[in-house]
Amino acid sequence: MQFQHFSPSEILKPYIKHYYIFESDSDIEFEDTVFPSGEMEIIFNLGDGIWESLVDKNFYKTPKIELWGQITKPLAIKSKGKHTMLGIRFYTHTAAYFFKDEIGVFNNQIFDLEDIIGNPIKKLHNQLLETSDIQKRIELIETFLIQKIITNPKRSDKIEKVAHILSSLLSEPTETNISSISEKYSITPRYLHKLVFQHTGLAPKSFNKIKRFQHSLKLINNTEYPFTSIAYDSGYFDQSHFIRDFKFFTGTTPTSYLENQFPINHLIL
Repeated sequence: MQFQHFSPSEILKPYIKHYYIFESDSDIEFEDTVFPSGEMEIIFNLGDGIWESLVDKNFYKTPKIELWGQITKPLAIKSKGKHTMLGIRFYTHTAAYFFKDEIGVFNNQIFDLEDIIGNPIKKLHNQLLETSDIQKRIELIETFLIQKIITNPKRSDKIEKVAHILSSLLSEPTETNISSISEKYSITPRYLHKLVFQHTGLAPKSFNKIKRFQHSLKLINNTEYPFTSIAYDSGYFDQSHFIRDFKFFTGTTPTSYLENQFPINHLIL
């Protein structure tokens, strides 16, 4: 399996975290679990491979053009065949610039983006299939995205405020920070919660928990730190708190995670 990241152009850097391509040259079959990232994605299936996701105890084939809502719990997937998957990863708040719906309606689901956008995204998918040049594919995607940015000033102002709130949440990651951050932006805690959820699909505390978990996951994948050090470095009160959250977001313990393979999460981080 091969995995590459690509940076967006200057005009799209405020909206797109990165693009990525996932490829396999041979027929492979595997099962994996995708963990919450705090970020939505669009994924184009440009190969012959088949992907399935677990929904209500049964696996169902995913569409050729996938819109991944916020994943707030572990999601089991299956894969078989040769793959070419081209992904667009948004920042936590920036999918709201491209979709008129409240972002929370997409949570924990993989939608067929053609059902939401219609023929324009189908046309883009066909154009992506007509070339194998990755830079050309990214140019096609960027042309499409630039045309889709919602430029309503009132909506843009709200999304920009959400971006500042998320930054404040990360810099003040405590259980009592909601009130102080609300005061900082002259809004009520209730409105802060509503504003963040509408434009990210996450409650403020859920956002903090996922980002803390993601930080711990990177340390587990890339260092040999003991779990106690990972817990404190990631902002947990103690190791048991860290293990409890880790199990909630992955369905397994840190020790079991290290003993098993979760290739998708290793690649996408």
